[in-house]
Amino acid sequence: MAGQPLSSPIDVSGSDTLSERAATLLQHDIIAGNLAPGTRLGIVDLVQRYEIGATPMREGLSRLISRGLIIGIGQRGFRVADISREDLADITRMRSVVEMEALRLAIEHGDDAWEAGILGALHQMRRHIDRTGDEFREGAPDFDKLHKGFHTALLAACNSKRLLAAHSELYDQAYRYRRVMMRGFDSGSRFVAAHQLLADRVLARETGPAQAMLTSHLHSTLAFVYPPGQGD
Repeated sequence: MAGQPLSSPIDVSGSDTLSERAATLLQHDIIAGNLAPGTRLGIVDLVQRYEIGATPMREGLSRLISRGLIIGIGQRGFRVADISREDLADITRMRSVVEMEALRLAIEHGDDAWEAGILGALHQMRRHIDRTGDEFREGAPDFDKLHKGFHTALLAACNSKRLLAAHSELYDQAYRYRRVMMRGFDSGSRFVAAHQLLADRVLARETGPAQAMLTSHLHSTLAFVYPPGQGD
């Protein structure tokens, strides 16, 4: 378990308690791939790794169990949750439920500032890819922040903190799978074009077509990582 945490879309700077910091640092390493699926998580090792006490570390582990990233194994401790088609399908199903409702509300209540936020997030992502060319990848902290920021901007006007919190959590849960999918993108312009189409459809404020396109967008990771007809 040695080694320093890698880049991920998780921001550790905002953690204001030790248990929150423990959960954030662990999540950081899990979704970045530093802690592989199935890895045993011993309290003593984690205390040494993150220099956080055993009690807040246990509390942090409990938080990640509720987020589906860690599994409790009775008296034997904890391990990183495995990845599987079933898990990604469940994440995708939940994202669809949450984001369809959030998008409906955002289209209904969104104002000029909401529209500007979508366009601004898309512009920032495009400019980043213009600078990095086809070398952009999930796992680069700047790109991760911009990519998640765009998807959050689409839903920002839903006026529901809980829907946005659920979106954020599920987005992060899908991150381990999305890193696999991103290896298949060899064209920054194609990536931007897909997100431009999604933004255009949402800004047209046609709820049904916008929801259909977002649903297809969310399911694209599942279809890429686990092609139809193939097993886990």
